[in-house]
Amino acid sequence: MNRIGIGYDIHRLIEGRRLILGGVDIPFEKGLLGHSDADVLLHAMSDAILGALSHGDIGVYFPPDDERYKDMSSAIILRKALSAAGEEGFHVVNIDCVVIAEKPTLSKYYKNIIDSLSGITGLQPSSISVKAKTNEGVDAVGRGEAIAAYAVVMLEK
Repeated sequence: MNRIGIGYDIHRLIEGRRLILGGVDIPFEKGLLGHSDADVLLHAMSDAILGALSHGDIGVYFPPDDERYKDMSSAIILRKALSAAGEEGFHVVNIDCVVIAEKPTLSKYYKNIIDSLSGITGLQPSSISVKAKTNEGVDAVGRGEAIAAYAVVMLEK
């Protein structure tokens, strides 16, 4: 049995925060605002897994108003989603992700991000795809006010 899930996340960029994408610190003058470390890529991946399981979104497991999760690594969120999949007899077959950001340019970080995702998920790097796009100056992402991410996962039982 196979299941497919899609995830999406967006966070505002602000000064005074680290920019973490896919578990990798990206040098940039701004970081993402959020209750956790605000890693939009890991959040989108987690939501994709939970969606494939029909478990809702990450807010079900990690409510944003719960102080226990303040500044928490989003790798913990992704590991929880992976654990939920495993408890139901599923494993992730592959992940396809898109990060939408005007800046910084992310192509030089693809390998680091894929290696990080491989380490967190246990997947081979060849089963993980990460791409980056700009929003061509359109909306909050295009104005450099936010970064968004989409992820699609396939689960297999």
